[in-house]
Amino acid sequence: MTETYRTVAERARIAFEVRGSEFIGHVGPAASVEAAETFVDAIETEYADATHNVPAYRVPAAPPEERSSNGTVMIREYASDDGEPSGSAGKPALNVLQGRELRNVVVVVTRYYGGTNLGVGGLVRAYGRATREAIDAAGVREEVPHIHLTVTCAYDDSGTVRGILESADVAFEADYDVDVAFEVHVPVGDAADLADRLRSATSGRVSIDD
Repeated sequence: MTETYRTVAERARIAFEVRGSEFIGHVGPAASVEAAETFVDAIETEYADATHNVPAYRVPAAPPEERSSNGTVMIREYASDDGEPSGSAGKPALNVLQGRELRNVVVVVTRYYGGTNLGVGGLVRAYGRATREAIDAAGVREEVPHIHLTVTCAYDDSGTVRGILESADVAFEADYDVDVAFEVHVPVGDAADLADRLRSATSGRVSIDD
């Protein structure tokens, strides 16, 4: 059985005040480092007038097409204090993601300084709280890891291949050119069996690349 992982169900935003400082927590799903960085950049642009925009994320270190065929995923963790005292902002946010056992997730906590210093302990509590509340607002769901396969065949075999993919209930797109290429999104745990079925049904005439 393919192991599932926990991530946030959707994007969410929360806000609260602590001794005059406004904290805004933003969270969203992210399938890659690039997606996480895009999310962070968008928040930093939207809240460019904020005192701090503190990011943290836990995402796959490599895109699906660069992962091993057994679905092994190395997680990249990143956090920045963005000018807050060292260890008072980014690390508390990342600790929440780790403690909730979430991955494929990115959070940015925006702070507008209210004129009163909160101290390192107060900042740790505020940034952790913003992350927790944003996650609670987004909700958590379990996902099954997927892998991308490119299945290439001649036109004569394309009907057979399409029928197998449809019966397997996997997502795919077909590109009809000189040959037919099917771009398939399949759960990691089902990929080997699906590949065997396709090769068997076409007497090995399909080409399958991950």
